[in-house]
Amino acid sequence: MARSGLSVRTGALSISTGATAVGALAYVGIVDPHRPGTLFPPCPFRLLTGWNCPFCGGLRMTHDLLHGDMSAAVVDNVFALVGLPLLAIWLVWRIKRGERAFPRPAVVVIVASAVIWTVVRNLPGFPLVPTLISQ
Repeated sequence: MARSGLSVRTGALSISTGATAVGALAYVGIVDPHRPGTLFPPCPFRLLTGWNCPFCGGLRMTHDLLHGDMSAAVVDNVFALVGLPLLAIWLVWRIKRGERAFPRPAVVVIVASAVIWTVVRNLPGFPLVPTLISQ
């Protein structure tokens, strides 16, 4: 049985997407984003406002997780560390039940949580901020 052109393209897209994700994770695992001067893009929100956005420290958190350092990952971004896996599990559960992935109340809760986290993490003296290691 011959495969259709669409399924071949879909398979190739899946493989290339997976390879890109593995390559990106490998780069984050090898190059330490805690050190200044690495080739990671700066946060546009922080450049414009001077504040940490809800996902500032996400690359550092990922690097710490890949190296098994859970406490450093919590310090870098506990919001993403806890929130993203919970959101992914919730989305899979809703989709499997045939429900809309993002109903309006869920979007409101997600946006409100991100705004609250942004304000709280930028309060003076708040202990959980992304870390940089001087060279």
